[in-house]
Amino acid sequence: MKRHGIILLSVIWLLFAFKNDKPAYHYFNIDGKKVKFSKVIKEVKDADIILFGEYHNNPISHWMQLELTKELHALKQDKLVLGAEMFESDNQLIMDEYLSGLISEKKFEAEARLWPNYKTDYKPLVSFAKENNLDFIAANVPRRYASLVYGKGFEGLEELSDDAKKLIPALPIKYDPELACYKAMMSASGGMPMHANNNLPKAQAIKDATMAHFILKNWSEGKQVLHYNGAYHSDNFESIVWYLRKANPDLNIKTISTVSQADVDSLMDENKGIADFILCVDENMTSTH
Repeated sequence: MKRHGIILLSVIWLLFAFKNDKPAYHYFNIDGKKVKFSKVIKEVKDADIILFGEYHNNPISHWMQLELTKELHALKQDKLVLGAEMFESDNQLIMDEYLSGLISEKKFEAEARLWPNYKTDYKPLVSFAKENNLDFIAANVPRRYASLVYGKGFEGLEELSDDAKKLIPALPIKYDPELACYKAMMSASGGMPMHANNNLPKAQAIKDATMAHFILKNWSEGKQVLHYNGAYHSDNFESIVWYLRKANPDLNIKTISTVSQADVDSLMDENKGIADFILCVDENMTSTH
């Protein structure tokens, strides 16, 4: 009886310990069903393009981006191409020079317009590309041109020189103001400034259009592009996804999004359906900046 009592107490202790475990994250599929990371890999490995939507200051997002990159590289080798919102198209030359070893890391970091959290969050991805001879797309529109659109609309881009126009998609820029991602930017609930003018969503759209443009420019049959971007740029299969599908409706595109919740054990209804896979992170997770 004593032995059985010890076993029972041990089982109760294990159950209590498991119940009070504090997982940092869980993956869910589009329907809100919990899935393992291995399932995510299995489902995205044959995609032409994967958009990993992050929270810019979330360390779990950045860690999982690197882990996904490693797993896909093991499968695709030199067929894998990386790209990111965090690097602007006019920095492609300096990115290529660094990756090829033509310039030093010090020169690259001094001259490229890097985000404040580059060293903690994006440098591991760029370093992985360099170590494995992978291309890395500086995909985003130069911010000065996004500002130009905010001030003058898409028409302002017509004033650019021919050389400058090489850094953006072909004009005129396609745009659907009825897309929920853009409509939300003009509402108070969208979290944008109340004084925002009608060009605000267009300034967002030129970013989406440019990222889609350079993703497609660097993709070809047999290759796979893994692109890192803020979740808003790919959630609900809009934004970048809309532009990609406009250009090539036959693409096999997979999306991953990031959300935060107080309880990561089940996905809230509002977070279901926003991507093929949803990385749900504890809302108390430490931020990187």
